[in-house]
Amino acid sequence: MHNSKGQVLITGGAGFIGSHVARELLLLGYPVVVLDDLSGGFKENVPAQVTFIEGSVNDVQLLEKLFTQYRFEYVFHLAAYAAEGLSHFIKRFNYTNNVIGSVNLINESVKNNIKCFVFTSSIAVYGENQAPLNEEMVPMPQDSYGIAKLAVEMELKISCKMFGLNYIVFRPHNVYGENQNIGDKFRNVVGIFMNNIMKNSSLVIYGDGEQTRGFSHISDVAPLIARSIEFPQCYGEIFNIGADEPYTVNELAQAVMKAMNAKVEIVHVDARNEVKHAYADHDKVRKFFGRREHVSLQEGLSQMAQWAQKAGIRKIKEFDSIEIYKSLPSVWLKEQ
Repeated sequence: MHNSKGQVLITGGAGFIGSHVARELLLLGYPVVVLDDLSGGFKENVPAQVTFIEGSVNDVQLLEKLFTQYRFEYVFHLAAYAAEGLSHFIKRFNYTNNVIGSVNLINESVKNNIKCFVFTSSIAVYGENQAPLNEEMVPMPQDSYGIAKLAVEMELKISCKMFGLNYIVFRPHNVYGENQNIGDKFRNVVGIFMNNIMKNSSLVIYGDGEQTRGFSHISDVAPLIARSIEFPQCYGEIFNIGADEPYTVNELAQAVMKAMNAKVEIVHVDARNEVKHAYADHDKVRKFFGRREHVSLQEGLSQMAQWAQKAGIRKIKEFDSIEIYKSLPSVWLKEQ
């Protein structure tokens, strides 16, 4: 079948945001190839009509072969190991996967004249800036993950200048929803809470729980990322993307219990070294894409809760590549 829309590569397409972006691109009529090493994603997340390839963005030979074989026109780079707090303790792993892997993709994209490279960065690049965070701010990342994301943003900017590589950067934040890996104890607080409630174990909150975040349901994020390649005026731009309304982690814990229709104990442990208030301003994305209705926190959590209860408890996959144990929070040590 001849498809007039260009072939798309999605890295990390078996993961949470990636699998939803793959579904949206299929709806828009694009043929999609997903590359994922399944380190954080699941094959069952990948939509059926997609060509799935198990492999890593650090396998340069594989990337060369795929770009030659499929003649991609668009690249959506969503593969990353996204654990801000943990990134301090896995610096080499973080930079290898999040910087070198991205550079391998940028190289191939330049060599193959990709029409647009869409990159999911993170609001971790803002670091200690005052919330609400906006795209005009000078990034001041406070962790190795944020530094890695910022490095790739800068690399895209100079690759555009040097080689004419079009790109769009999205900085999503605290995205939750169906297909999330809820068996990951380092990231995705909504998923961690739901998994713990199903196990009837307590919810752990770092510090006083008054830190604020904007929690974004996946349906507010994935369709925009997918459609962005059809908006040439967005090329070369950076966008915050997600929910406007900030909530404290304490409020979130109550809202998740309500959605799961269950009550468990809440335990406060020592505060982590993290940014206290991180939520973003979305005026820019509205200016380029128009206003859209947002899914409210309670509605989004209810949808995710139904999915989580069907999917069941996810076993925690231990992370065994920790490089520095000094100052590592004790709750992150392996469960014996």
